[in-house]
Amino acid sequence: QVQLVESGGGLVQPGGALRLSCAASGFTFSLYSMSWYRQAPGKERELLASISDTGSSTNYADFVKGRFTISRDNAKNTVYLQMSSLKPEDTAVYYCFASFLKRTYWGQGAQVTVSS
Repeated sequence: QVQLVESGGGLVQPGGALRLSCAASGFTFSLYSMSWYRQAPGKERELLASISDTGSSTNYADFVKGRFTISRDNAKNTVYLQMSSLKPEDTAVYYCFASFLKRTYWGQGAQVTVSS
């Protein structure tokens, strides 16, 4: 059975940092491009960052460029999102997403709250 399980979320102060992890199982992780999305209450889900199957290529939304870094470790079947200089506006549920050709999978989401 396919699983994408996010971890590392929680409460962090403004200006702080947090690393999210997404552990994959049940499919050939190294064939899939991986992405991070987030969704705040009352807002649409938005794409934050993507990384190619080998990790050789990355793409970022303009509003997180320079603060967020996506990476992956295919030996561990895990993709990461390193977040720094966090703002209250970053508060949202963060989702892991896998894609290969026409096949896609979503994680269940992890809550990130940025507050004093």
